[in-house]
Amino acid sequence: MKKLLAILTTCLGALGLAGCMPTQQAADGSTGTGGSGTIVLIVYVVAIVAFVYFLMIRPQRKQRQQQAQLFNSMSIGDSVLTTSGFYGVIIDITDDTVIVEFGSNKNCRIPMQKQAIVQIEKPNQG
Repeated sequence: MKKLLAILTTCLGALGLAGCMPTQQAADGSTGTGGSGTIVLIVYVVAIVAFVYFLMIRPQRKQRQQQAQLFNSMSIGDSVLTTSGFYGVIIDITDDTVIVEFGSNKNCRIPMQKQAIVQIEKPNQG
């Protein structure tokens, strides 16, 4: 327990929050700050976890959901934009790959991973 307290004190000291930690026990068994320091510490930890969740984890989850919707909406004949900046038309779709035809030359067909597609335009859209 003392090791954990020392590690937390070091981490919070780096953040400038070391004053919220309870002090060492005195010889008579009483503490300097009581239980309020522990509550403040818990509030800080919860705030940091919430900060990390809302600024890092949640946006990544939304992006993955949008990407999954994009991949599910793919169909043969759609115009696509790849991560390398090439425009093409999907001519075949399998589980992980698509075959894309590039340019007016009908012989330029390249298989690529679905993750390489960043934008889809349906043929009936303007």
